[in-house]
Amino acid sequence: MPASPYFTAATFKFLRDLANNNNREWFADNKERFEEKLREPALTFIRDFESNLHKVSPHFRADARKSGGSMFRIYRDVRFSKDKSPYKTHTGIQFRHELGKDAHCPGFYLHLQPGELFAGVGIWRPDTATTNQIRGALLADPERWKRATSGRFSRTFELAGEQLKRAPRGIDPEHPLVDDLKRKDFIGVGRLTEKSVTSPDFIKQFATLCRVGGPMIGFLCDALDVPF
Repeated sequence: MPASPYFTAATFKFLRDLANNNNREWFADNKERFEEKLREPALTFIRDFESNLHKVSPHFRADARKSGGSMFRIYRDVRFSKDKSPYKTHTGIQFRHELGKDAHCPGFYLHLQPGELFAGVGIWRPDTATTNQIRGALLADPERWKRATSGRFSRTFELAGEQLKRAPRGIDPEHPLVDDLKRKDFIGVGRLTEKSVTSPDFIKQFATLCRVGGPMIGFLCDALDVPF
């Protein structure tokens, strides 16, 4: 771990400036800032976090490649969006399961955006088959789910994401876990501050968050019959 922080005030200054100048010309003029203040610190964080991650589970990957790895690309997919802004105004890092092919798999997540910083655990927007497997696991072992998402977890993370308006077909609307059974996302979100993210020991703080989220991730992995 370096003596200095991975992310600094300059990281967030770049993101704020990008939000105010979201165009290709400005980005080209500031590409060096992007590399120096955002991408390289993020890739270094990913590399250094690998040993911490494997203490939580050996089945999750810290991939520090510039493209196709744990760090999401800065470029937005604007093909089907009315907003044609070419760049994301945040950076996202996902330490995903070794069997995951995309972002919709079990993972530990870090989101860095001025005014919107958080750690995430779980599965974001799984497909229908995966969602049904998770709901089946909730029905089969509700007590384990409650243990995984209570106590220290509930003091650290908030269950978040989108939900169905009504109970899924075949689910009793009065079921004690109906709110969780209605979820489209099975994620916990833990809020961060710029002060904590820019501190020299942030990598240890994030490792602690991942450990706290471990039982929930373990539940989801078992629901999908993948190792944890």
